[in-house]
Amino acid sequence: MDKSVTLQLLGDAKKAHVKWVQRAKLLIEGLPIDESAIPLNCTDCSFGQWFYSEGQKLNALGNMTCLGDIEKAHFVLHDQYMKIFKIYFSDTDRSFFSKLFSSKKKVTEQEKEMAKEHFIKLQTASDEVLDHIGKLERRLYAIPQSSFDANETGI
Repeated sequence: MDKSVTLQLLGDAKKAHVKWVQRAKLLIEGLPIDESAIPLNCTDCSFGQWFYSEGQKLNALGNMTCLGDIEKAHFVLHDQYMKIFKIYFSDTDRSFFSKLFSSKKKVTEQEKEMAKEHFIKLQTASDEVLDHIGKLERRLYAIPQSSFDANETGI
């Protein structure tokens, strides 16, 4: 496992996370966002794909409790987005013809306010994810390359 490559992959995953949150914010602000642009599941977004593959290899370095903290906050973030997604993309209130002709769901002002409240919680969870990623980065910088070499896991 190469330390610099590991840090680069983590940095890329962090950037992907920030972009995901920005797309969710654009949705809340009323801009047209394709529902597939903001993956629902925590394992489907780019950050989650890194976290549940390459990121898990970091456990081999030992004392990586921040990985569990990242996972918890990342789950909360996606849970809040699921609530936002249901407001903007739920098919339950749409007629057969609006579904057939792909017209977007009309979102009421009350639903927009609810979505904004969920986004505040999502943003708080995102800040927590980024804080824990910062701790992980500092931890990785402090670990000598020899520790990475001793735990060769294929990163």
